[in-house]
Amino acid sequence: MDTPRLLQTAGPADIERQSFAIIDSLVPEPRPFEGAQWEVARRLVHTSADFELLSLLRFSPGAVRAGVAALRSGATVVTDTRMCQVGIPGRRLDSLGSRSVCYMDDPDLAVRAREQGVTRARLAVDEAARLSGPVVFAVGNAPTALLRLMELMDVGRIAPELVVGMPVGFVNAAESKALLMERSDAPWIAIEGRKGGSALAAACVNALAEMALRAG
Repeated sequence: MDTPRLLQTAGPADIERQSFAIIDSLVPEPRPFEGAQWEVARRLVHTSADFELLSLLRFSPGAVRAGVAALRSGATVVTDTRMCQVGIPGRRLDSLGSRSVCYMDDPDLAVRAREQGVTRARLAVDEAARLSGPVVFAVGNAPTALLRLMELMDVGRIAPELVVGMPVGFVNAAESKALLMERSDAPWIAIEGRKGGSALAAACVNALAEMALRAG
């Protein structure tokens, strides 16, 4: 059996560059996405090593452009898990004048969730609705958060610049994303079906942030 040949790498940036080049070579043109959409799609594959995502990823018209513009204008990125927030390096957002927040660990919120018999994810979205300025939502775990966000959008309590809808799982994950993808009142980027996760939602925001930084 032949010994696998290891690639020579010089550091994290070199590993990422080689990874992107390998993905490009494994998905020959014409690709399912091009331009800025391909940058998002490629980063999701890079994060997961799951090429099936290319058949599940969906964009509303102008979603990438809206996300990049929001980050360049100092948007607050609201995440539904600390894992997603940690996956978006502050160095990227700081350079754009943007920031990320996650209310899921707020002990006061946990108490209120128990008292009201609702999920912390639902109340965390209510907290985010109080934010001023442009907001991007990155939902990678909790369908409840995505459903509550859409309820607040319906009554005009919040108008996000972009919704990254990628909750993962078997209960309401696919259904909540299907409802999101029917909407035309806010740009969205979503993964159809059960797949998703905090890492993918973070990767999507990272791809947008990289494009925003290049736009200067």
